[in-house]
Amino acid sequence: MDSNKLVRFLLTFFLGCIGSIIINHSSLKPEGFKSRSWAYFLLGLITFGIYDLVASICNLTFDPSKDKNIGYVKE
Repeated sequence: MDSNKLVRFLLTFFLGCIGSIIINHSSLKPEGFKSRSWAYFLLGLITFGIYDLVASICNLTFDPSKDKNIGYVKE
């Protein structure tokens, strides 16, 4: 498993929006993609953390060949 994927999973799961901001402004960001920081925060609040769990799991299965992945959009 790619260590960046594991770090993205842990940051997203435990820190939600803050983790997403860290990912977006570091080398952990997938090449050519932008993290949706506010989506993590707002949807995490609305779904009582369920969205953060789903997005965290999706970080482990991130596929750069897709235009959209949960929590990310192509720049």
